Amino acid sequence: MKSRRQLTAELMAMIFFVLLLASFLFSRLTSAHTIPEGMPPRAYLPIIFSPANVPIPFGPTHSGEGTYYTADGSGNCLFPASPENLMVAAMNHTDYANAALCGAYVQISGPYGSVIVRIVDRCPECPAGDVDMSPQAFAQIADLPQGRVPITWQLVSYPVDGPIVYHFKEGSNQWWTAVQIRNHRHPITKFEYWNGSQWVEAPRQPWNYFVEAAGMGPGPYTFRVTDSFGHTLTDSNIPHIEDGSVPGTAQFPPPP
Repeated sequence: MKSRRQLTAELMAMIFFVLLLASFLFSRLTSAHTIPEGMPPRAYLPIIFSPANVPIPFGPTHSGEGTYYTADGSGNCLFPASPENLMVAAMNHTDYANAALCGAYVQISGPYGSVIVRIVDRCPECPAGDVDMSPQAFAQIADLPQGRVPITWQLVSYPVDGPIVYHFKEGSNQWWTAVQIRNHRHPITKFEYWNGSQWVEAPRQPWNYFVEAAGMGPGPYTFRVTDSFGHTLTDSNIPHIEDGSVPGTAQFPPPP
C-alpha cells in the first residue's frame, strides 16, 4: 500500500497539473481576442430602434364603448376593400369630424389587450368616444360574444411603408377634380394645389375627397399636403389619372 506521504504527493501533483492546464487554456482564449497593436479597441453599441419604425401614440385618450360589425376595409371614407388586412374600424360621427380621421391609425385598449386599427368608415349612430371594429380587431381586445365592451383609444403615428399616395376619384377631370390622400402616417388636415400663382386649399368632403368644384385644370399638378403635426409634403408633376393612383415622393416624419 502507498503511504500517506505518497498519496499526498500524487494529489498535489494532480492539482498542479489541473492548474497548469487551466492557465494554458485561459491564455489561449484571451490571446484569441487580443486587439492587434495599432487597432482601436472594440466598441459594443446598443441596439437602437428608430422611432420611424415604431407606432407612437399621441394626443388625448378617449373613452367609450367598442363594438364590431362586418367590415371589409371599405366604407364612408371610400377606401377600397382590404381583405388582406382587416384591422379596420368605423369612428363615431363626432370624432369622425367630416372625414378628418379617415386613414388615421388608432390604438384601442379593451378588457383583454390592445389593437391598432385604421379608420375606414363612419358609425353614424355611435356616441362620441365609441369605435365600431371589424370582428378580427374586436377579438384582440375582448370575446366576440360580449358584443360591447368599455374601451379607451388614442391616435397613433403608424410606420406605413412607402410614400403618401394621391388617388383621383372616378369621374374626376380638369373641370371637377377630386383627390384623396392614401397611405399616410398621420391624419391629414389640409390639401392644396398650385394654380400657377398661388396655393389654393381644396375643401374636404365627408366622403374623404378634397374637391375643387371648378376643377384644377388638366395637370400635371403640384400638390401640398399637411398632417396633424403641421408637417408638409410637396409633390410636383402629378398627372391626372381618373380612378387612378399616383405615389408621392415622401412620407410624413414621426412626431417631434
